[in-house]
Amino acid sequence: MTHDTTDPSQPKDPAFQTQPRDLASGNLGGQDVDPATMSADPASTDEDDEGRLPEQVDDDSDELASEGTLAAGRAAIERAVKLAPTSAGVYRMLNAANDVLYVGKAKSVKKRLSSYARPTGHPARIARMIAATVAVEIISTATETEALLLEANLIKQLRPRFNVLLRDDKSFPYILITGDHWAPQILKHRGAQTRPGRYFGPFASVGAVNRTITALQRAFLVRSCTDSFFESRTRPCLLYQIKRCAGPCTGEVDFPGYTELVREANDFLSGRSRAVKELLAAEMEKASNDLEFERAALYRDRLAALSAIQSQQGINPRTVEEADVFALHQEGGYSCVEVFFFRTGQNWGNRAYFPRADKSLPPEEVLGSFLSQFYDDKPPPRQILLSHRVEDQELLAEALSVKAGFKVEVATPQRGEKKELVAHALTNAREALGRKLADTATQARLLQGLATTLGLPRVPRRIEVYDNSHIQGTNAVGAMIVAGPDGLLKNQYRKFNIKSQGLTPGDDYAMMREVLERRFKRLLNEAPQGSEPDSPQEAQEADDTAPRWPDLVIIDGGQGQLNAARAIFTELNLTQVALIAVAKGPDRDAGRETLFMPDRPSIKLEPRDPVLYFIQRLRDEAHRFVIGSHRKLRKKDIREAGLQEIPGIGPSRKRALLHHFGTLKEIERASLADLGKVPGVSAESARKIFDFFHPNNG
Repeated sequence: MTHDTTDPSQPKDPAFQTQPRDLASGNLGGQDVDPATMSADPASTDEDDEGRLPEQVDDDSDELASEGTLAAGRAAIERAVKLAPTSAGVYRMLNAANDVLYVGKAKSVKKRLSSYARPTGHPARIARMIAATVAVEIISTATETEALLLEANLIKQLRPRFNVLLRDDKSFPYILITGDHWAPQILKHRGAQTRPGRYFGPFASVGAVNRTITALQRAFLVRSCTDSFFESRTRPCLLYQIKRCAGPCTGEVDFPGYTELVREANDFLSGRSRAVKELLAAEMEKASNDLEFERAALYRDRLAALSAIQSQQGINPRTVEEADVFALHQEGGYSCVEVFFFRTGQNWGNRAYFPRADKSLPPEEVLGSFLSQFYDDKPPPRQILLSHRVEDQELLAEALSVKAGFKVEVATPQRGEKKELVAHALTNAREALGRKLADTATQARLLQGLATTLGLPRVPRRIEVYDNSHIQGTNAVGAMIVAGPDGLLKNQYRKFNIKSQGLTPGDDYAMMREVLERRFKRLLNEAPQGSEPDSPQEAQEADDTAPRWPDLVIIDGGQGQLNAARAIFTELNLTQVALIAVAKGPDRDAGRETLFMPDRPSIKLEPRDPVLYFIQRLRDEAHRFVIGSHRKLRKKDIREAGLQEIPGIGPSRKRALLHHFGTLKEIERASLADLGKVPGVSAESARKIFDFFHPNNG
């Protein structure tokens, strides 16, 4: 991603100063910039040689910069210092290719950059960064708080090589009880909170949300079906039969009764769980005294469901109402941050993160950088508890308070229940990192064994596996999965809808050629061969997951698939990527696969060989992914084709029907009267649709 708007053909000002940009989007627009802090003409930066270091002679600066020496980097930074403001701001260090190496913030940018320009005393990591620097860009901000927020935003956007990087940054799931229907629905929600209703979260994982929703359905009988499904019901669905819904769709519960159930669910999720349980216990006792044992049993089951929710949550603090707990553990050159979410006095799960950070960084610095990025696009709670006191802790609290609109406390507790919560999180961080190190060691051994078995020039850092799926040539789709030293990299999986017009249905070779051609033509345009770093250290610094170019490509198939892939590799002159095809054994038996490689005899590994198991897992994962993609495509195709076959039903009516009923199956089940209620569907059209799905009912 490029943010430089200068003309690349013109000399680049090493201390280029941009306008401030808005914090939410990376642009702090609307603020005035002191002209004294704006960059000058490049020629003017060399007019005053007084006080310059010997290495900063003008005639030698270009040569030194091309060599990437420490002296040349200091010279570039020294030139930027002359133009840097003494006020707060954010600075970006760039290399010769205009890639951002590092993003930092400072109360005084001039003073911070001056510290990089001193001749000695830099750690090895900082020295490497300085040596690679040829230019510095500076953004002024009104306050240091704004600088902190902008720094986090830019780090997440630009992913600089020398910053601590938050690897996994998926949005968290929430529970939503809707507010735009007379019978509110409970559902899992992720993303922008635009739908009316009450949102509860964040939860650490989708699994935690699903378990909680299931238990809440048993406890409060709130519906989970879509509005279109709800409106089309003529009798209660299965969830009513198994006592996970009160059945408001068909009037099994009246409006006041259902409203009371929704209120109780809201109260429970809002932290008033004790009051809700006491109310249910009192109702159960009353029903029992009135000899209404079925109603008493219903209250008993609801109480049991609430107890199940709280038992799954584990720790539920007594004195902490709303807090996020962060604990960091370092070992073996890795860092693990364990995050626990506490809302309304309940534990809503935890998640382990493994940020990319230099081994030399202390835990305080890693945790501080992690926190500013973590809350860049997430609402902070009122309390944040840490295992280590981070640098600029008060500044972080002030920035998050500005972002949230209420006071946010950032603390490192020393005693009491809060200290116990941090200690528990630290234990989880230690255990999670132990598992990570064990998995990494196992993966490293498997990759080394794979390289030895296949005769690869080096241990692969990125493996891509390809597979196709179709039914007699229809809904053809190809897929790519990616694996590396950290295991499967699911955020880099890709699927390819087969687009070739002249493709013979069922031609697996042609499908594979299309997928590989599309993949590697695009890769050649984005990152030409040879642009990847060579050493593992450079690769780790340049990317927090894996290189963009694969070291090994695995094709699911035999000699024919290998030849098809090889033809594409030859056409595109792909000389740095190893290629193998994995053919299933006789009768498709696992453990009897044959490996085909270009210009080499095929090989069979021993059935219990760990390398064979590894290859099988990769192939099976590719198969799972491509089958799932194919089924989604086929399901969509079937749904649309089913309506298109009905005479007189065009795109508008088709959309109206699907919007109203949700699925083709529900349209098929609908009565003639229900079909007639759909906007835009006349009585005659409703009859055509009904007769199409019920030909024997005329």
